[in-house]
Parts: sequence; structure tokens; C-alpha cells
Amino acid sequence: MENLKASIKKELSGWKKWQVSWLFLATIIILGVSIYQKDTWIGILASCSGVICVIFCGMGRISNYLFGTINTILYAYIAWKAKYYGDVMLNLLYYLPTNIIGWIAWKKNMNGETNEVYKKRMSVKMDLLLLALSLVGVFGYAWVLKLLGGNLPLVDSMSTVLSVIAQILMIKRFMEQWLVWIAVDVVSVIMWVAALSTEGASISVLLMWAVFLINAVIMFVKWFIESKKVQKEEAKNDKQEEI
Repeated sequence: MENLKASIKKELSGWKKWQVSWLFLATIIILGVSIYQKDTWIGILASCSGVICVIFCGMGRISNYLFGTINTILYAYIAWKAKYYGDVMLNLLYYLPTNIIGWIAWKKNMNGETNEVYKKRMSVKMDLLLLALSLVGVFGYAWVLKLLGGNLPLVDSMSTVLSVIAQILMIKRFMEQWLVWIAVDVVSVIMWVAALSTEGASISVLLMWAVFLINAVIMFVKWFIESKKVQKEEAKNDKQEEI
């Protein structure tokens, strides 16, 4: 028990009061509504682990990958029941291995003083390339999902392709990941609202995506400010080296 308390204290060290409150509020909302709606224990665990994962990610904590792994496995099962095959493949064939890769990548770029990962930004050229690849990927994968007989192939494709891109940006520690996550969360909320009328849908998963959306906006602001500071410091150092 003492070790658990010490671990929690370490994870939350340096957090502001509102950030800690947001973590507990988001988790309690998901847990409370899931229990009230008599959701399955799988749906409850998937939603809670997912919420904790994205908040820890936003706070730059490497432990987000642990909760992300739990969420990945459980969410894949739920998506399979709802016939969202794109999400099933996304979680088992992509998120699961990239959680391991992300842990390794972040571990090499952690700030020892703040226990947060170092953050950075993309160039305009990289932004344009990313946009082009996203469009090609979304429409191409939608065609594949339509052949498989999945529900809402275009929406499912957008969720899948953009999630793949956002995960790569997350591993690479780019601030722009949160803009992509916002798009993913909006699409996913729409997708799971439509799924409520079908068997296998989970109200707690819908709420999880809604919380993800709110969190993505909050963390975009945080990473935008912090990555801008890092960018200025790097520019300052480059000038000093030239002198």
C-alpha cells in the first residue's frame, strides 16, 4: 500500500490543483455513468484506463503507455462486438506494439526535473505533407472497409487513419498530435453515437471519447505553450553558438 501511495504521489508531482481535479473528475464521471447504465466490466475498465491514459499523456507522463495497453486490448474487444473492424485492427495490430515503442522512445527523452517528456513542433513543410498523406489514407482505407462490410466505412476510416498518424506524432513528441487527436475524437463521438442503437455498443465508451475530446483541447493548449518555449530556447542557443 505504501509503495502504491508513493507511486501515485510521484506521478502527480508538479501537477496543478485543477489538473489533478480534472483527472479525478473525468475518471469519476466515466465510472459513475458506466455503473448507472449497468455497463459491462470490460466497458468500464476500457473507458477508465483510456481516460487516465490520455490525461497522463497530456501531462507528459511515460506511464500513459501502461494504461494505454490495458485500454487497447479491452477496446478492441468492444469494437469487435460493434462490428467496427477498422478499430479492431487499429488497436491490436498498431496501438499494442506502438505502446511498447512509445515507452522506449519517451524514456530516452524525459526531463528528470519535471518527470515530463520533452516537447517539440513540426515545420510547415511537414504539416503539408501530413495533410496530403492523411487524405490519401482516409479515402483508401474507407474503400477497404466498405469491401469488408463494416459500419460507417468513411467515418471508421477517418478514426483509424488519423489515429495512426496521431500516435506516430505522439511517439515523436510533436505538439501537433493534439490537433489530430481532436479530429479523431470528434469523428469517434459521432461514430459511437450512431452505434448506441445497435447491439454491442457501450455508453461508457461514448463518454470516454467525449472526455478525450475535452482533454485533447486542454492538452493542445498546454503543449502549444511549452513547445513554443522550447522552440525559443533552441533558437536562442543556435544564435549563441553562431556568435
